[in-house]
Amino acid sequence: MSMIRFGKKQNNPVGMRRVVWKTPNVTADGLKIFACAVMLIQSAGIVIVENGLIDLSQYTQAELSKALASSADLMTLAGIGSMMQIIGGLGVPIFAFLLVEGFLHTSSYRKYLLTMLLFALLSEIPYDLAMYRKVWDFTGQNALFSMIICLLMLYFLRMARERKGFLSSMFQGLIVLTAVFWVSFFRMNCGLCLVLLTAVFYLFYSRNVLKTVLGVLISLLYVTGPLSFYGLWCYNEVRTDRFPKYAYYVFYPLHLLILAAVTIIFL
Repeated sequence: MSMIRFGKKQNNPVGMRRVVWKTPNVTADGLKIFACAVMLIQSAGIVIVENGLIDLSQYTQAELSKALASSADLMTLAGIGSMMQIIGGLGVPIFAFLLVEGFLHTSSYRKYLLTMLLFALLSEIPYDLAMYRKVWDFTGQNALFSMIICLLMLYFLRMARERKGFLSSMFQGLIVLTAVFWVSFFRMNCGLCLVLLTAVFYLFYSRNVLKTVLGVLISLLYVTGPLSFYGLWCYNEVRTDRFPKYAYYVFYPLHLLILAAVTIIFL
């Protein structure tokens, strides 16, 4: 990515230095590492702090408010847990962006989808253990299922875009609404924001201003989400992985399983 320079290029007085701003070059691998890091922070905030140290399941809403008001330590823990979840919101736009990039550049959509499905199934028990302390719970589904819905949505959006006109636009809107319905119905983690961001990143792929404005507005669902667009702006389209691509798939169930084990055994 080229440098962004501010200041005059000519008639530079002796001894005076031009102000040169250089934007970092962020690869797909860099985005993945950052997204996984903030996801780990968010998961630790939920599993270790809220489910473990505070144990929110023992309180009703009224009891929790009373306990927080009477205990400074509990209030501090609650604040730390909330901040960790807010940090985790930085990862959602990045995951949506990478999902679209993967869809557009994959050599095999079927393999991409089946790999996502396999790891979504493998992640469900670690997710339930981490979030609900149960081996199997239908209260909510892990975020990889949200990504599967997004991949299916992208497949049908691509089909719809092959046709032009008003009916094509209506069909695309219906596809997005259907995806929103399924992630909401099954209470999939990050579902609504992931679906909407994925749709925006794909449908307005070459319209950078509109894509950014809509993406920032949707990302406000996670408060810190808009800050991620700086990293996306610095993306240099280099997709060479520092780690094997499957390492990122393995990271999701593995980090949930470790956090669940720590909470169950030690807290």
